[in-house]
Amino acid sequence: MYIIFGELYQKTKLKSPVYSLNWLNRNKLYDYIENNLYDYVVTTHLFAAQALTAVKKEYDIHFVAIATDYVSIPFWEETNPDYFIIPNADLKKDFEDKGIKEEKLLPLGIPVQRECSEDYNKDDVRKELGLNLNEKYVLVLTGSMGFGDMNNMVGELVKGIDDCNFIVSCGKNKKMLEQLKSKYKNNNRVQELPFTRNLNLYIKAADVVLTKPGGLTTTEIATIGKPFIHTMPIPGCENYNANFFQSRKMSIKCDIIEEVVENTKKLLNDEKLQKEMVENQRKYINRNASYDIADLVIKEMGE
Repeated sequence: MYIIFGELYQKTKLKSPVYSLNWLNRNKLYDYIENNLYDYVVTTHLFAAQALTAVKKEYDIHFVAIATDYVSIPFWEETNPDYFIIPNADLKKDFEDKGIKEEKLLPLGIPVQRECSEDYNKDDVRKELGLNLNEKYVLVLTGSMGFGDMNNMVGELVKGIDDCNFIVSCGKNKKMLEQLKSKYKNNNRVQELPFTRNLNLYIKAADVVLTKPGGLTTTEIATIGKPFIHTMPIPGCENYNANFFQSRKMSIKCDIIEEVVENTKKLLNDEKLQKEMVENQRKYINRNASYDIADLVIKEMGE
């Protein structure tokens, strides 16, 4: 929703109030950089990039900004990093059209945890998690805070697909966790998962993943290399993220629960489609983004 209001405000050609608020933090931020002897700053957040831009107008500092959505969100153009790292070269025109200079744009990708790019054996991961090696698993992600009408969606999935198990990650949403536990206490096909820092293991163990179209989570799944479905994107960044992936056949976008059930069933039973999806993820997603960004910063610091 932020991106919709932001785009409307951009049309006024006025400096955003968000920039003005972050400008107020420039001195405190500069003191922090100086006192801790930092030579270079890397940020993935617009607010920090705006504050750093204000600092850069008065002091000799260096920083890079990293976009973590597959679209140029409003007000990135108000920032002035040394370089602007974007998820993919196909997005260059979008960022240029929003006012970011082409020479600053580096399509190095979105950095994710090292574990996402490491090779793995699915059977070994399943053994570690105590999952059956010969059954199918669908992992349902709701974000770290546990968003979405999981009670309804999981119910429809269980009713519509009878030959697989469902692992539902509830994040920090204890209410969602307890509701699902109560509803499926006598159904061993549904496993409710509280907040965990080992979510990447469950992604590796799954046959198909269902997820909200957040930029970072989506990139983690694609870096691991899993067939997945984007569920009910919220207007704004989530829509752009889902459209980017679906248009390149890296995921399937579903706008309603009925589509989620239908496409989950289809994807589970279509190995050719699964393989094509993973191959396209390898084509468009840089699995070494974290290393490439680190190499860039080290090189810049050495000059």
